[in-house]
Amino acid sequence: MRTIRTKMSRRTFLSRAASVTAATALMPASSFAAQPVQTGAYAADARLSANRWRDEGIIDLSNSPHAKVKTVPIRAVVITDGFWSKRRTTNVESSIPSMHDELLAHGRMDNFLRLEDKSSKPQQGPVYSDSDIYKWTEAVGFVLQSSDQPALRETVAKMISEIVAAQEPSGYLNTYYVGDRAAERMLPLTQERGHELYNIGHLLQGSIAYYRATGDPTLLDAGIRFVDNFLLPNYGPGVNQKPIVAGHPEIEMSLIELYRTTGNRKYLDLAGYILQGDSRIPLKPSQIVYMFCGIPFTSRTKLEGHAVRAMYACCGATDYYLETGDPAYLHTLNTLWTDLITDQMYITGGVGARSEGESFGNPYELPNARAYGESCAAIGNMMWNWRMLAATGDARHTDVIERALYNGINSGMSLNGKLYCYRNPLAYDSSTGDKIRNPWYDTTCCPPNLERTLASLPGYMYGTSEEGVYVHLYDNSEMNWHLASGTPLRLTQKTEYPWDGEVAITVTPQASEIFTVFVRIPGWSKHSRVKVNGSSVEGVVAGHYLALRRRWKPNDMIQLIFDMEPQVIHANPAVADDTGRIALQRGPIVYCMEQMDQPAGHDPAQFPLYAARLSPATEMHYDAQLLDGVVVLSHPGVLMPAAQPDSLYQPELDRTTAGCAPTSLKMIPYYAWNNREPTSMQVWIPAAAAAEV
Repeated sequence: MRTIRTKMSRRTFLSRAASVTAATALMPASSFAAQPVQTGAYAADARLSANRWRDEGIIDLSNSPHAKVKTVPIRAVVITDGFWSKRRTTNVESSIPSMHDELLAHGRMDNFLRLEDKSSKPQQGPVYSDSDIYKWTEAVGFVLQSSDQPALRETVAKMISEIVAAQEPSGYLNTYYVGDRAAERMLPLTQERGHELYNIGHLLQGSIAYYRATGDPTLLDAGIRFVDNFLLPNYGPGVNQKPIVAGHPEIEMSLIELYRTTGNRKYLDLAGYILQGDSRIPLKPSQIVYMFCGIPFTSRTKLEGHAVRAMYACCGATDYYLETGDPAYLHTLNTLWTDLITDQMYITGGVGARSEGESFGNPYELPNARAYGESCAAIGNMMWNWRMLAATGDARHTDVIERALYNGINSGMSLNGKLYCYRNPLAYDSSTGDKIRNPWYDTTCCPPNLERTLASLPGYMYGTSEEGVYVHLYDNSEMNWHLASGTPLRLTQKTEYPWDGEVAITVTPQASEIFTVFVRIPGWSKHSRVKVNGSSVEGVVAGHYLALRRRWKPNDMIQLIFDMEPQVIHANPAVADDTGRIALQRGPIVYCMEQMDQPAGHDPAQFPLYAARLSPATEMHYDAQLLDGVVVLSHPGVLMPAAQPDSLYQPELDRTTAGCAPTSLKMIPYYAWNNREPTSMQVWIPAAAAAEV
């Protein structure tokens, strides 16, 4: 099969980029009326004949020629109860409404209204403030794909009308580069740091999510006008066009999703050109590192620079591969992914070690107390691995999705849904007074990003291929979709995951048919068992999908039993901060110690864990009253004597006679830390020698 060359000529680009209107790119407006969703056993039947926008997933891979695993629409999956149901309910009832109030209180909508002479307030917030509104709109779009929320829908419709009214006749839409700043629009320096394309990228993503929920193209048309009327005629590889650089990658994956939505190739080609880098904007080496753009993506050999930029660039590049099959992209993506897993990722799935530049550090530079681990970067990690899963079908990527989702992402939002972590350290000293969770940040990218992730979660649970159906993530849920043959299929999960390792999956095709159910065996589960209709299945391997191919009949049953014994995790010796320390993980959940849970409130640093026989010695119990219900781990440890206040260094003590006291240590899931009161916390805990216990 012919693949698209990495380097695209300007003549080819221009021939593909001929302007067309939104009317020819999309279905007629008369066809956008929302269709009622059929409920019951085989709602998928009705969806097959409904308008196509209703059948598109978080990203629409239905026509992506190089996607090995396709997406399932959010509306086709219901998370019924259990772990994620609680979080998602809080997201809809608390997080999204309260964030709307915060956005209004901090002038994000006034920025649009002042351009319509409906507000006298000055512009508020940084250059990327518009994206806060667009990400929030995307979150609501995903919510509406799951269920009708009339109040939310009415609120967003009003906001969209106000946003669109601020668009200029040229198609330009930005609330920062107006008035005296208008002369700075899309100048090379502005493109590097001005976030114009970043903002419009989030507008496109938000508008597509809302369009797929409602069929209303109003905001999507505005995004298309920006690209068709302002961007494409003026910026690109043409002799009379100006150079273009992303500055903050985001526009690439947005343009490709616009291509998937409209079928218009010019958007894919523009994304490819931006990924290639425009040499007419010469960047300093430090800018190329920090911005993770400006040179051919396929020349990259390691993750570096601003972590969110790098993750979003990898998302766009993977999207480009899924549409073109360019092998140079897949090679680079695999190289960067290996760098992520071997050198750069925290045990929580977080990425980005340094606060300076919100950036990756050197290989193995993974500090704990100084960890940045921005919530947006962990989300970017999940988004990238979601796309890599589609490209490869490899369960390694799903394992990373799960690790980030349950830990480094889930920690970003408080249990009440109203406080957010911008950064997610793995150790915390409460005496510093550093306030980790806040309702608002002037750079408030993380809160709506967390909200859109939780809102879109049903779309991550399952996938399909020509061979059958994939079960990616585990929670109580029901999928009503169809096989590649068109046969309607219902899958139902019953489980107490992640607290319990048993998952029961009922497989109900409308009619008996031969196909494959791919169930993921998590990499952390070393001893897993699988049964189909009560009979054991061989060939179960951790970290892989188990292919169960047979003639499936209605109400066939798959039983999964995962190994939920707590595990002691040791870091690579090159990770200096973790030398002599261990971490605990049970199932997909990483644990931590909070000071308030330990005897006499001593600092966690004074409590080494005895690691030699952790699993047999660890006590586990589910506490429904603690932190919205968690499994608590308790394990023998020792209380170390406090260091002498007047001595920085001391000779080694005989810890069997120097005041060490045996004690029981309590550990909670990392995602739930700092939800009661500010208190010191550690994920990586000093390991005690046997003689100390």
